[in-house]
Amino acid sequence: MDKVILFVGQTFEGRKHDYALLKEEFPPDLPWFELIIVLVDLGFQGILSDYEGENIFIPFKKPRKSKRNPEPKLTDEQKAVNQALAKIRVLAENAIAGIKRFNILTHPFRNRKAGFDDQVIAIAAGLWNFWLA
Repeated sequence: MDKVILFVGQTFEGRKHDYALLKEEFPPDLPWFELIIVLVDLGFQGILSDYEGENIFIPFKKPRKSKRNPEPKLTDEQKAVNQALAKIRVLAENAIAGIKRFNILTHPFRNRKAGFDDQVIAIAAGLWNFWLA
């Protein structure tokens, strides 16, 4: 598998949860993920109920501690699934880290030119892809 970046979404300012950004860019009422494989982290709780698609994978969450379950654990099968998903998702995380090597993306962005922030992230992703080639 490659670490090539195939899609760069719109940039948003300020602090906003990843799942809220996903719902804003890809409204749940359309079948966005029916034909592709989607691997997300635990920050996307609710994606299985909000979006349609058989190829949406999210890791298992460790159960909460309670009186009935004083020592919550994942089963060995759940741990194996989580580990397999993590091995694939680490490539995406490495690609994100790769484009953050361009310091313009790691510091507060103060440019006021409309749309320039989207251009900067697209150029950084293109340079990352070019570096891989």
